[in-house]
Amino acid sequence: MGAIERSGYRFEPEFSVIEQNGAIHVYHNGEFVDEITFSFHGEYPENDQIEQLVDNYCVKHEL
Repeated sequence: MGAIERSGYRFEPEFSVIEQNGAIHVYHNGEFVDEITFSFHGEYPENDQIEQLVDNYCVKHEL
């Protein structure tokens, strides 16, 4: 999955299959503003999981 753009923010996911964890880096106007960490099971995180994390972040931060 590539980057997700919402309300002027860019969410860039990355993950480690070996460690079974990941992070979504949040940027606004090209500047890093936050990091959302998560864990997953299997070979890679599900797209729905990443979308849900981004949605939750947007609601929490009223984006």
